[in-house]
Order: sequence, then C-alpha cells, then structure tokens
Amino acid sequence: MRALQMLPGVGPAHARRLLTMLAGQGDHPFSCIDPASAPEPAREPLRELLGLLDAVSRAARGLRPSRSPRGPRPALAPEPTPNRMPIDLIANVVVAGILTGMVYGLMALGLSVIFGVVRVVNFAHGEMMTIAMYAAVVLFAQWQVDPFLAALPVALLFFGFGYAMQAGLINRFIGRPEHSQFMLLVALAMIMINVLLMVFGPSARNVMVDYQLDSFELGALLLDKARVYAALAALATAAALFAFFRYTLTGKAIRACADNHLGAKVVGLNVGRYYALTFGLGSACVAVAGCLMVLLVDVTPVLGPAYTLLAFVIVIVGGLGSMGGALLGGVLIGLSEALAGLFIAPSAKSMFSFALLIAVLLLRPQGLLGRRA
Repeated sequence: MRALQMLPGVGPAHARRLLTMLAGQGDHPFSCIDPASAPEPAREPLRELLGLLDAVSRAARGLRPSRSPRGPRPALAPEPTPNRMPIDLIANVVVAGILTGMVYGLMALGLSVIFGVVRVVNFAHGEMMTIAMYAAVVLFAQWQVDPFLAALPVALLFFGFGYAMQAGLINRFIGRPEHSQFMLLVALAMIMINVLLMVFGPSARNVMVDYQLDSFELGALLLDKARVYAALAALATAAALFAFFRYTLTGKAIRACADNHLGAKVVGLNVGRYYALTFGLGSACVAVAGCLMVLLVDVTPVLGPAYTLLAFVIVIVGGLGSMGGALLGGVLIGLSEALAGLFIAPSAKSMFSFALLIAVLLLRPQGLLGRRA
C-alpha cells in the first residue's frame, strides 16, 4: 500500500480500493492515477501495469479489454474470449430432454387413451404412477428385481386394478354430471396419497442399479444408459399399444366404442366391458412409465399431483384423445424442461411447460395433433 501511495494522485483510500480490487472484492479506481505525472523512468512501467489491471478487471466481469486513452494497450493483456456455453453441453441437454420426454409421453399416453375412449378424465393418473414407482422400489429392495423386469408384473397388476376400478366403480358414473366424475377420481387420488404416506412415510425412495451411472459415448454426446433404456422401453410399449389398437379385433372394437357409443351398442358390443379394458390398458401404460421413471427421479407420496398435472399439460399440448399427440407432447415438454433448467434455473422448468401450453391453446386450441370438435 505504501508503494501505491507514493504515486501522484493516489491517497490511502485509493490504495485500499486498488488492493481490494486485486483481491476480487470491489471496483477499481484506475482513473485516479495519471502516468504522465509520474517521473519519466516510471511512466512506461506504470502505464503497462494499469493496462494489465484494467484487462484483468474487465475479464473478471466478462467484458472486452479496452484500449487505454493514455497509451497503447500492453502486449501482456491477452484478449479474453467471450463466455459462451459449449455446444456439446447444449446437445447433451437436448438429447436428455428428448429421452425423458419419451417416458413422459408414455405416462400421458395412458391418460389420453382413457379419455379418448371412456370420455372420463382420470384425476388419479399421477397417483397411480406413484404407486407403480413404489412397487418397483419394493421389488428391487426385497428381491433385487430390475425396474425394467418389474415393469411387466406391475403392468399386469395395474391392468387388473384399472379393469376392476372401471367395471365396478367408474362405469356407474359414466352418465352422471362431469363434476361427479371429477369428485370421485379426486377422492380416489387423495386416498392413494394418504395410503402411501401411511405405508412408506414422507421420505424419498429410489433405486440404484449397476448401470445407472454408466453412459454411452457418441462423439461429443454422453447418454445415460438408464435414460436411454427407459426411452427405448417407453417407445416399445407405445408401439405395442398402437399395434394393438390398429391390428387386433379387440382394439378395433374399442375404437368403434370411442367413435360411436350408440352405434357400438346397436351392433351388440359390450361397451362397458370395452371401457373397462381401455381403463386397464391406460393403467398398464402408466405402470410401465412409473417403473421407468423411478430410474430417473426419487419417489415420494406427494409426487402424484405433480405428475397428474404434467400429464394434463402433455395431452392438451399434443391433442386430447390423440395417441401420437401424447408422445409428441411428452417429448416437447421434456425438451422445454431440460432447456429451461440449463439456460435459466431448474426451478423454472414448470414455468416453460405452462408457457408452451398457453402458446398451444392460443395458436391451436385442439392441440398439435388433435382434431377439431
């Protein structure tokens, strides 16, 4: 500090601020120093020193170094490159968002199938997915069953559960006002949440498999193995469901019930039974999605309402009742959440999802792949 105070125009306060700046704790007062007022032998070294300090300060603040008006910029001050986000980081985030979005799409596919055929909105959809996630956790903790292998028995169990719930309870509310259906399914959702809280408690549970921390390397891309496997399993499940509805007699009968409820009854189709089959298939889809999602996130009992809301956003973006729209909406929501977490903050991902929902409602109210009523 004493050496700095010997310079013309530098007092004790200016010297302290210079030292503070060099420690990275404050702004610099370089304008108070005039190299021309220093003795002749010290002018050039002082000018170089000031130019170097100016360059360091500007680089720390992300600015380009400026040319000093009192002399040329010293050769010791390198020109910093602008702070840019690496393109490979953006590419990795985009791919991860797309892979996660495929699992989202499978989750929403179950909701879209149920609504498209039964015309009942399953407000317990996210809670059913949470139960499936807990089922995968229990199977892994007790018998070391991989979640991918657990998806088949859990899906069969949920198919039976959905079939029984539709046939024994929801079918009685088909002809009732929509608010009655809403209250019924919300009540079921509340019961599921509280049962999970009583059985498992509020703490988060997860599954740790051997390949969960491994990745595939494709050039600059690092793809999580668990995320890749989950996306492929979701895609295979969705393809099997598409094939069922398109090529099997039962699937065609379900589509006939969805297209013309009265006409299906006239030709002798048991509409109530096909509704129950549809609800069972939708429940099986969400069960598979839950077993896949437990590899990507921890599960808590209160996670259900968030997934229910997310499924609604996805099916509205893709188009209510559209199976392809559910998958497309899931990919778009997964991508928007990933990019929002990268460029803004992880807490802002829901904001971007709802912004996408608002944009779709304004520009295409029926959804991206939905049909006009």
